[in-house]
Amino acid sequence: MKKDSEISRMFRYAGNRHWLTVMGMILAGLSTVLSMVPFVCIWFVVRDMINALIKGDISLAEHSSTYAWMAAGFAALSILLYFAALCCAHLAAFRTATNMKKAAMHHIIKLPLGYFSQNASGKLRKVIDDNAGLTEDFLAHQLPDLTGAFVMPVAVIVMIFVFDWRLGLCCLVPLVISVLFMKQMMGGDNAHFMEGYMTALETMNKEAVEYIRGIPVVKVFQQTVYSFKNFHAAIEEYEKYASGYALKCRIPLTGFNVALNGTFILLIPVACMIFSGVSGQAAYQEVILDFLFYSLFTPVCATMMNRVMFASEQLMAAKSAVKRIEEVLNEQPLPETNAPEQPADASITFEHVTFAYPGTEEKALDDVSFEIPAGKTVALVGASGSGKSTAAKLVPRFYDVTGGRVLVGGIDVKNIDKQTLMDRIAFVFQNTKLFKDTLLENIRAARPEASREQAMLAAEYAQCGEIVDRLPNGLDTIVGNLSGGENQRVALARAILKDAPVVILDEATAFADAENEHEIQLALEKLTEGKTVLMIAHRLSTIQDADMILVFDGGRIIEHGTHESLLAANGRYASMWRDYQTSVNWKVGKEAR
Repeated sequence: MKKDSEISRMFRYAGNRHWLTVMGMILAGLSTVLSMVPFVCIWFVVRDMINALIKGDISLAEHSSTYAWMAAGFAALSILLYFAALCCAHLAAFRTATNMKKAAMHHIIKLPLGYFSQNASGKLRKVIDDNAGLTEDFLAHQLPDLTGAFVMPVAVIVMIFVFDWRLGLCCLVPLVISVLFMKQMMGGDNAHFMEGYMTALETMNKEAVEYIRGIPVVKVFQQTVYSFKNFHAAIEEYEKYASGYALKCRIPLTGFNVALNGTFILLIPVACMIFSGVSGQAAYQEVILDFLFYSLFTPVCATMMNRVMFASEQLMAAKSAVKRIEEVLNEQPLPETNAPEQPADASITFEHVTFAYPGTEEKALDDVSFEIPAGKTVALVGASGSGKSTAAKLVPRFYDVTGGRVLVGGIDVKNIDKQTLMDRIAFVFQNTKLFKDTLLENIRAARPEASREQAMLAAEYAQCGEIVDRLPNGLDTIVGNLSGGENQRVALARAILKDAPVVILDEATAFADAENEHEIQLALEKLTEGKTVLMIAHRLSTIQDADMILVFDGGRIIEHGTHESLLAANGRYASMWRDYQTSVNWKVGKEAR
């Protein structure tokens, strides 16, 4: 079965307004045909005026005013039809762009959270918002023009051969040459230019967002040159496509313009040859009138071809935009079971789990097995990239395992309803995001139906009372961002309010200062009371009381046990603990000798 074209798929997004697109194209085509009639009427006026002057009889020009009014009437009618075409096209375009954005947004909320770890917000905004905007511009403006641009050649070819086929051929030859030059610009390797160009533009947009977000850190550490490296590389990649395409097109574009504007190079010599080959005043007059018509009509041909070229360029952009939107729509959400099962308790079990991130072959986890009984706390430690954060992400199904099983309450997470699974897990990550909303709504994001009193109680348990008292409107203060430690306490308040039986803590004290860390520890004690806890921490002092500590290295568990037993074993964990103690006791000053 033949795959639908990008344009066909674009039309489908218009829903029940797709007929407006078709109507807009029909009206634009009629407008184009009618826009050529005034040139014929003007030629009739010129013909009658010349006859009247030559023969000295003004009555021969009595119909000139009629032709003039006809020219004005057809021009006005052409404008009205074009206006109607644009109205139809805009209505359909608005619906198409809206439906594209809705389809993309409704789809991405079904995708696993791991997808967003691999696709930056700047890139997704560019793909969804800007590409939908490109299709809107194309359908609203360029498609009517493109329709007219393809209708006009038929009408032009008919008209240029009506009066004199020889002069018509002189007008047709430059058009054919201009089409060949335009094919060089739009075809071959350049046909895939727009896809690479849009990719480079998205990358540059993503790097720009990341660079701007990191400006405070850049300024503090005076690392402007190094921080600009990725952004600069993205700009250079974009420049390669933009300037490269321009350089490739400089010769074809010059030839295109010369061919269109060089019609008179053929028209004048051929008219002179025709003029020299006839005799008699009537024949001379007919040749002159035909030449005047083609002189008036030639600029229309140039305008037509320019419209074809620019509309074709926009068509390439629109096709690329549809493909990029559909790349998002083609991302598959994690499969859901048709017969969901209920977890028996809050225990967590890893059975020979193997996992590799999408698009990579290297295993992030390799045959990992462990169990966290309900109500117990297990800490994962290890160097960066050892696999501990990956293991935590597999419990709530940010990703699905490549091999083995992850179970919650004795049930494979793949067989638990997605909403049920998420309701049973509370998260506190090291990079906490606050919404541009009140502190109350930020806390209540975990449980929107919670009362104000419940949210305030969770805030107090999370040691946020001082934050609430300090803000001008308390819980009703709009907050966009607080300090790192304060953000963490708000995240803890969310998790406390949710009151889920399983808690996942990923570097929850990473950005806390000494004072905030103490407050966060108090909040953690309240949050984890009676819960099953999977904790990831670099500060080993925070996990001494864990029921079990798992030491990760290279995606495997190399040691496990309590804090005391691991120290007694004098292995990797003991070495990490000694290094940690050294870093804690280190002070600024001269090294002791």
